[in-house]
Amino acid sequence: MERGNYGKETKCEEIVFSFPKQKQNRQPGMEYEMVPRPIYDNPQYRGTGKLKDRVVIVTGGDSGIGRAAAVAFAKEGANLVIAYYDEHRDAEETKQAIAYYGGKCLLIPGDQREEAHCKRIVEETIQTFGRCDVLVNNIAVQFLQDEFTNISSDQWNITFDVNIRSYYYMTKAAMPHLKDGASIINTTSINAYIGRKDLIDYSATKGAIVSFTRALANNVVDKGIRVNAVAPGPIWTALQPASQSPEQIQTFGLDVPMKRAGQPYELAPVYVLLASDDGSYITGQTIHVNGGDFVGS
Repeated sequence: MERGNYGKETKCEEIVFSFPKQKQNRQPGMEYEMVPRPIYDNPQYRGTGKLKDRVVIVTGGDSGIGRAAAVAFAKEGANLVIAYYDEHRDAEETKQAIAYYGGKCLLIPGDQREEAHCKRIVEETIQTFGRCDVLVNNIAVQFLQDEFTNISSDQWNITFDVNIRSYYYMTKAAMPHLKDGASIINTTSINAYIGRKDLIDYSATKGAIVSFTRALANNVVDKGIRVNAVAPGPIWTALQPASQSPEQIQTFGLDVPMKRAGQPYELAPVYVLLASDDGSYITGQTIHVNGGDFVGS
């Protein structure tokens, strides 16, 4: 397998401001098919052992934001469990990158819409590593519909099953194993706040994640477990060509104040902050990483 972009210097000209037309025909998308490939590793980020010997589960960690966070966790000394659907080639590349930085990595494919599978992910984590310290709930799908009445019941159910029900299943399975100092990080979206008109079901699930994060943080704070969320704006991940038209891809991210889409590695330090003791006084919060597109709480 060819090496990905881990360990390579990122040049300014590699941060592109527009993308060529492209389309993938299924979700989840495949990162290895994207042009240009997303940048998930910043070699200038030097780990300092903030997560040494900790075990982190990252759902959707095969690519995109999940991959970038997983690689940064490995730099900080963590061992990883990457739970994903069926993007095997992407997952293997992520495993390579984690190993490059000295981390152990367990890959677990399967459908996280099923509670039994989510339980198996946690069980295999404990069997392999003996502990679980951080859970990153990160998987998502989105289906654009200009008209509300065009959202079918099947689409609505799939979006909720993937985007929020899986978070409940994973968190419930992991909770008995999380100790004082543990962290849960949920990936929400800017769309929870701006309410994008062609992503009604997606926006609704992302709003649910914000409320889930706040309520759960209050519920487990006495156990010493922190719960936070990250709300990305337009980030160049496989979800974009898998859900948007080729014409939308050409202008993706250009409407934010920074005039470009973000790269996955630009979110990774936020996940490290929330996973590590550096974030010891942060719980119930949502951190926005969106190129200035939304300024609020």
